[in-house]
Amino acid sequence: MLDIERVKLILYTGPNCSLCDLAINIIEKCNAQRTDTTTKSTFQHSPSGSQLERVELEKINIRDSAALYHLYASRIPVLKKADNVSELGWPFTLEDLIEFLQ
Repeated sequence: MLDIERVKLILYTGPNCSLCDLAINIIEKCNAQRTDTTTKSTFQHSPSGSQLERVELEKINIRDSAALYHLYASRIPVLKKADNVSELGWPFTLEDLIEFLQ
């Protein structure tokens, strides 16, 4: 039996951010490509093949933190892997996102 792991991504966003809406659309397309039709859940096969990874997205409004605002104000939307420091800044394509997740 395969183990299920979760991959958490953080999307740094802001209010009324049209680029953030575009990024969310790309993330949703990625999730749709990874949807398993039998379980209706979004999974990414890990490179080892022994585990499945479920992608979870947390949106963080940079205006809620002065530190985040100073770090990301001119860069949003930015995706970050919660388990390390890897970031994917805008603009990115579906292909860029898929590569980022691997």
